[in-house]
Amino acid sequence: MNLTNHLIIAMPGLADPMFQKSVSYICQHTDKGAMGLTINRPIEVSFAELLKQLDIPLINDTLSSRFASTPVYLGGPVETEHGFVLHSSEHPSDSWGQSLKINDDLSLSSSRDILHAIASGEGPDRFLIALGYAGWSEGQIEREMQENSWLNVPADNDILFNTPFDQRWKSAAMKLGIDIHLISGDIGHA
Repeated sequence: MNLTNHLIIAMPGLADPMFQKSVSYICQHTDKGAMGLTINRPIEVSFAELLKQLDIPLINDTLSSRFASTPVYLGGPVETEHGFVLHSSEHPSDSWGQSLKINDDLSLSSSRDILHAIASGEGPDRFLIALGYAGWSEGQIEREMQENSWLNVPADNDILFNTPFDQRWKSAAMKLGIDIHLISGDIGHA
């Protein structure tokens, strides 16, 4: 199964502290491995603070106020100094830099150009900023799925962009009709 454009939901028994109670959006999944962004682990820096650190000016006070409460996420343990923008692609622009088109609705960019576009009010309507990413080697994510480490569900833009980060784990599982808090961490073990 190709998990591109799916959410993977950590099972309660997943003990790895990086992924415990996490939800990751899979941006790309091939026979060589998978790449995704954890979407429910905010870091201590807001998007406005990140822009300031990068010397990218905000065009007005309205955007400054909005972005002061916009979280930046720890996308995963790989390349945590590198930023990624998961964004809607309803009005793609050359000024956004190079983007990987995931599907008709979503793209992924790691270009500073998209940050400049967002700061100037000319960026995508919806976006999620992450530092670092989650990576799985060839066959690894498939093995972890077989070991009952993850549930998966097709991605939902409402969960990605509108659901508060602390409700994403439960909301993603509810898409499957599962109350994740009622699942034992010992499922599948004798």
